[in-house]
Amino acid sequence: MRHIIAVLLENEPGALSRVVGLFAQRNYNIASLTVAPTEDETLSRLTLTTEGDDSKIEQIIKHLYRLIEVVKVVDLSGSDHVERELMLVKVRAVGGVREEVKRTTDIFRGQIIDVSVDAYTVQLSGPSRKLDAFVRAIGSEMVLELVRSGVSGIARGVKVLNG
Repeated sequence: MRHIIAVLLENEPGALSRVVGLFAQRNYNIASLTVAPTEDETLSRLTLTTEGDDSKIEQIIKHLYRLIEVVKVVDLSGSDHVERELMLVKVRAVGGVREEVKRTTDIFRGQIIDVSVDAYTVQLSGPSRKLDAFVRAIGSEMVLELVRSGVSGIARGVKVLNG
C-alpha cells in the first residue's frame, strides 16, 4: 500500500542525506521526495511516498525518529489529507493530433504552457492517479518528455505537523 509520510526536521546541512541514507541502508524504496523550508526557517518539511504494509511503515517511522534532526513524523495516509503533485509533460502535437491533445488537456483541467511547431508542453496538478490517467489518455507513445514534482501533502482541518 502507498503511504505519504511527512517529516519535520531541522533545516541544517546533511539532514536530508541522513534520511535518504536510512532508506537506502534498510532497502526501502522512496517513490517520490519533496523537501523545502517551512514557515519556521529553522525547520524543513520533507514529504515522501513509499510502499509497504503497516508494520513496514511503523518500522520506517521508528527509524526516522532515531535521527537527531527529526522533530516529528506523520503518516498522512492514515488520516484525512490533501495531496497534490505537479507534472510537466512535453507531448507530440502535429496536424490533427493538436486539437485532440488540447481537448484532453482541457478535460483534465491542465494548461498548455508552451507551444512549438510539433509539440505542446502541458502543466497538470492534482493527485498522482489523475496525472497517471492523463498520460494513459494521451498515450505514452505521444509523450516526448515528462517531469513530476513528487507528492506534497497536508492534513485536513486544524491539525498541524509542527504543533
